Amino acid sequence: MSHRAPRVGLFGLLGSGNIGNDASTEALMAYLRADHPDAEIDAMCMGWAQMRERYGIEAIPFQWQQTHQRPGQGGAVMKALGKVIDVVRTAAWVRRHDVIIIPGMGIMDAALPINPWGVPYALYLLALTGVLFGTKVALVSAGASPARNRATRWLYVNAARMASYRSFRDPASREALRGQGLDTTADEVYPDLVFSAPLLPPAAVDPDLVGIGVMTYAGNNEDRGAGRAEIYAAYTTAMTEFITWLLDNGRSVRVFVGDEVDQVTADKIVADVRRQRPDVDPARLTGHPVRTAAEVLRVMEPVATVVATRFHNIVFSLMFCKPTISIGYSPKNDSVMLDMGLSEYCQRARSIDVELLKTQFTKAESHRAEITEDLRRLNAEQTRSARQQFAKLSRLLLTR
Repeated sequence: MSHRAPRVGLFGLLGSGNIGNDASTEALMAYLRADHPDAEIDAMCMGWAQMRERYGIEAIPFQWQQTHQRPGQGGAVMKALGKVIDVVRTAAWVRRHDVIIIPGMGIMDAALPINPWGVPYALYLLALTGVLFGTKVALVSAGASPARNRATRWLYVNAARMASYRSFRDPASREALRGQGLDTTADEVYPDLVFSAPLLPPAAVDPDLVGIGVMTYAGNNEDRGAGRAEIYAAYTTAMTEFITWLLDNGRSVRVFVGDEVDQVTADKIVADVRRQRPDVDPARLTGHPVRTAAEVLRVMEPVATVVATRFHNIVFSLMFCKPTISIGYSPKNDSVMLDMGLSEYCQRARSIDVELLKTQFTKAESHRAEITEDLRRLNAEQTRSARQQFAKLSRLLLTR
């Protein structure tokens, strides 16, 4: 048996500005470097430059067109050409590896707008070339949701079917693929990868400080044109109204994001609240630009209660054992809240009921002690399960 170091490739939307995806990558890298220090690791990803800088590994662009952008008609031609070139690029990259890992993420989540010839096509191409060259492809704690677009659905289902290993981060994700024709009988559910590195509750919490995680939310694939603008306006108006209510009732607020694209929305909401309450002490309402999970955690650490939209902002809050309210945009939000015993503290980003949100917040505050204790116990269970999956990966994929 060969004792050559395993050649491991990471694939996906890594380093692209989404803090949750980056946190999943961080968890996987910590596992690989601790349990397989001799592994040769590189990446094909959206944020290749960030991956090189952050981890000191080789990385190449997710798609050829990322480095060959052109305006107008020339750009359309380059995109079409890129799809052909990516067949060769992907094949050449895949065949150099023993295993390719897609770490967590909503890699098959169609809840937000998505082009079938972007991520779905790239994932399908990866899985296909894995089969052709005998390279194992692992979908690890993958997130998924039903895809209404026929091409997207076909690409996702067939990519998942060709994977050597599949696990899902919640039952809803597994059911989404099963409902679209994939046999998921043998596929297990494990927690989001981020749970593999638990956080202790902070030593000092300000009981009047509230964390608000916002998102540039404007609906899903079925929403177009003016409808998206209306959805976005309704979301920002509701969040602004809720923050204003918090300030009027003696709370202080920290506003933060979960993706770089959300910062414009955070700035807008803070500005709108300040216009409505010009006399509020600026120190009581602060916006916090963040770019990494570590920065989000520092912002979140002293707050007592969190209301958030981005999935991983909710996960971070739960790991901190904080009373948490989800303003969700995908079934994954509801799933993690159910797993952590907080299903009564959920709403939809598309139709926020501000009066109900006030009631949920008040109840969560009043039950802070028991919620914190329950989350401490449940986090320990999530951590054990997440680490069990890493042990399984080592046995199935990385032991030669």
